[in-house]
Amino acid sequence: MRKFSRVKSSEIGHTPGTLHGIEKDIEAEIELIQFNEDNVKKKTVEDFSLELLEADYVNWVNITGIHDVELVKEVGKAIDLHPLTLEDITNTRQRPKKEEFDDYIITILDMLSYQGEYIQSEQVSLILLKNTVITFQEARGDDFNPVRVRIEENKGQIRKKKADYLFYALLDSIVDNYFHILERNEEVLEELDDLVVAAKTGADTLETIQNLKQEIVFLRKTIWPLNTILGNLYRIESPLIKQETDYYLRDVYDHIGQLMDEIDVSRDMLSSMLDIYLSNKSNKMNEVMQFLTVISTIFIPLTFIAGVYGMNFAYMPELEHELAYPAVMFLMLVIAVIQLIYFKRKKWF
Repeated sequence: MRKFSRVKSSEIGHTPGTLHGIEKDIEAEIELIQFNEDNVKKKTVEDFSLELLEADYVNWVNITGIHDVELVKEVGKAIDLHPLTLEDITNTRQRPKKEEFDDYIITILDMLSYQGEYIQSEQVSLILLKNTVITFQEARGDDFNPVRVRIEENKGQIRKKKADYLFYALLDSIVDNYFHILERNEEVLEELDDLVVAAKTGADTLETIQNLKQEIVFLRKTIWPLNTILGNLYRIESPLIKQETDYYLRDVYDHIGQLMDEIDVSRDMLSSMLDIYLSNKSNKMNEVMQFLTVISTIFIPLTFIAGVYGMNFAYMPELEHELAYPAVMFLMLVIAVIQLIYFKRKKWF
């Protein structure tokens, strides 16, 4: 059974700008990756400060542990983030969104992964500054390893580009992982579809279909807002995003459209699958009822004959005849055979 796991923060009753920390048994961590075309530096730092950011490098600050409210406040104060931006970062109930400010652009979305049979959702916030990208995560483990590898091994053109390209690469990495989630989902759908069409379903089939339906709804709820977010992101005119990066962001937007198409196809498959499953169940029930009807129809005249000769009348002459019993049994057999031949010709079974 598939389930969905996500830690929820509480914001009810708080004033706007209040940060909502969640208790976790992990320590917050700040990972700093700095790179240009010629060099890469990677280290873990204890405290964040603007002195860590170097102008001749692209700086990627990856902060794990938004439950550490003081750390988030410290970063927000250093780079002058709006109080409502800080609230959005720490509020894990936040709907995916994009906001543009004078000095930065923030995009908030969900990162999905399978944990056994669970789909785990983790909120990720990406902030684009002049030569820096800051990412906020809930816990360790993310979809950014392909980006790290490209930076460290100088693959592609990421080392030749600026922070806006890194911003795009991180968004693209998250969106690409959505395809892996959907691929796994589609494999289960195809296997289940074959079983349903072949009428080889078991007692747990309806539960499986319902679980898959809930999963599709969850994925659509997660991915659908990105259609608007990325559509607006590549259209904005901001000095933080170069025109050539707009083309890459448009490609991510196209991927979101493809994901939505696949989700709609999966949803239609599930609806069709449910109809076929219920139709199969109905057909099986009809077959059982047809069989029982045939049996009942055969025995109605036989029961009538047995009832007639079971009456306690004193004068029933044929009862005294020595061939009466075999004659009645033969008559009942003939009646049953004639009915079977008739039903067969009518294709009732």
